[in-house]
Amino acid sequence: NMHEEDFRTMIEENRNSTDDSCAFTHSNIMSAILITIYSIALAGGGIGAIMMSFVLVKMNTLSVTTTAIVNLVVVHSLLLFTVPFRLHYYIKRTWIFKMPFCKMVSAMVHIHMYLTFLFYVITLVIRWLIFFQWKDKVEFYRKLHAIAASAAVWVFVMVFVVPVLYFEYGRSGSYNDTICFKFQEELQQESVKALNYTIIVAVACVTCVLLGLQIFILVKVSRKFSTSLWSHQEFWAQVKNLIFICVIIICFLPYHLFRAYYIQHVKDTELLESYNEVFLSLTALSCLDLLSFVLSGS
Repeated sequence: NMHEEDFRTMIEENRNSTDDSCAFTHSNIMSAILITIYSIALAGGGIGAIMMSFVLVKMNTLSVTTTAIVNLVVVHSLLLFTVPFRLHYYIKRTWIFKMPFCKMVSAMVHIHMYLTFLFYVITLVIRWLIFFQWKDKVEFYRKLHAIAASAAVWVFVMVFVVPVLYFEYGRSGSYNDTICFKFQEELQQESVKALNYTIIVAVACVTCVLLGLQIFILVKVSRKFSTSLWSHQEFWAQVKNLIFICVIIICFLPYHLFRAYYIQHVKDTELLESYNEVFLSLTALSCLDLLSFVLSGS
């Protein structure tokens, strides 16, 4: 009987240590993935932002597209400023910069994602207006107009979004000062769930509409210039619009689709939380868009 007890205890300890080592291996793999993704975003995004800044300084025109690109440089730079702090945390596994700053760094990924999404949508819509010749050229005739339009978006973010994120983010749970980016207890509130579902549906619908419209336009263009399609500038202009939509589909959509599942199963396993972090980190790769614009000569 004693032997049986010992044997049971041994099996139990073995199982626990296997669970622990699995969790440890899992967290090691997840850390490695997160460090890799954010490092790529930091390097590529940083080079892209610097190169694009030089391109923009040389340009005198301030079209809507240029204005959107200026805003993208700003919003990407804000995110890239917070990335080294994330990398430090993933490498050291301890947050040393106090909780308010953790909230700011954590919120920045979300602010960056939705502002980038917004600037993409505005740029696409205006380029399509030009295509359908509703406007010959949507230029801001005075630089003031471009600055005012951009300022309106940023003021909205600063006045409405940032304070709400700062005061409401991470409020319902008790969080440890040395652990960052773990605010999943918020998702147990019905209002937070509802907001998340609304955003997920909105992003998914807008993405489908953008993709559908762009395909429609490409078909229209290819019918119009069927013989000399590849040498026609209009065709390539529309193909370049696809870069924006591809970034949305590759970087932003997976996070939102996974999040719909994650919200329902947030209490099931801690592994989901790691997967959510990885999908969220993919959104930072949208910083590579500027590099792709510079390299593709657009």
